Amino acid sequence: MAVEVLAPWTEEQVQEHLAAGKLVEGLQHMSPRYLEGMRRILTVSADTEFVSAPSYLRAAQHAPALNNFGSAMSIIQDELAHAHIGYRLLGDLGVDMDELVYERPAASFKYPYAFDVPLNSWVELVCANALYDQAGFVLLSDVYQSSTFGPWKRALAKVDKEETFHLRHGRTWLRKLCKDPDGRADVQQAIDWMFILTLEWFGLPDDLKQHSEQLDYGFKGKSNDELRQWWMSEVVPFMEEIGVRVPAHFDPEQDRYVIDCPFPAQFDDEKRTWLLEDGAITWDEVLVRWRARGPMNRDYVRTLQRGYQTTSLRRAA
Repeated sequence: MAVEVLAPWTEEQVQEHLAAGKLVEGLQHMSPRYLEGMRRILTVSADTEFVSAPSYLRAAQHAPALNNFGSAMSIIQDELAHAHIGYRLLGDLGVDMDELVYERPAASFKYPYAFDVPLNSWVELVCANALYDQAGFVLLSDVYQSSTFGPWKRALAKVDKEETFHLRHGRTWLRKLCKDPDGRADVQQAIDWMFILTLEWFGLPDDLKQHSEQLDYGFKGKSNDELRQWWMSEVVPFMEEIGVRVPAHFDPEQDRYVIDCPFPAQFDDEKRTWLLEDGAITWDEVLVRWRARGPMNRDYVRTLQRGYQTTSLRRAA
């Protein structure tokens, strides 16, 4: 029996579907533009979860005790499961999963630049849980609340709860470390470079955003700048609570969080320091750094792809 192949929906059909409050369930409800946009946002989400695994594993090897290493491994397992959700949905949307996950060049992976900078200690891992996983929670909570793509929306009910565990793990450890002056100094040293990297996590400011379909189609509910504000509203008060300085504060007159340093700024990825004395740079200059990827990009992607590329095993059909 011949299988009927449905033609893509027009933009008008998609908009009517969304206006009626209905979720998009698959290719049969997508216009070419909707499909392109959904593939783009899912790829960034899945790549971010995927690359976080070797990043966190590098630091987890410095866990102070075996049970702490086990907690880190649980987080890494969650991240790989979250990546699988994104890649599996992309497979349903016609993307070749083997090529996407295991055959792409390292530089073509799309994830926040922060994961290209190595985490070298347990302190840096728990700081990443408190900062990076808070960013992940903000982004995915927004998608969970707002997404018009039904399969992803339902899958994120699980992911949302697990990301809460990750950031709680980070906050619990930072409170513990900051009770001791030496521990607080170690945390401060890590936060000094990681905080601004996480500010970058949310992408270009709204007036420079290049792809409008994420808001147009309801892939997410908040703009980049709104998400950055949400993240600061969670992180800045917590850092004040534990006595760690960050270059941001709440301005009651503006009713918003204000960044207190040049932003965006030039970053020295070898020394993991910000060249703030040189002043702010343009977002075009930031994009050059992002596209060039950072020092750990090839190592992390090689780790993730090595098993596939060195054996005859392939994903089961």
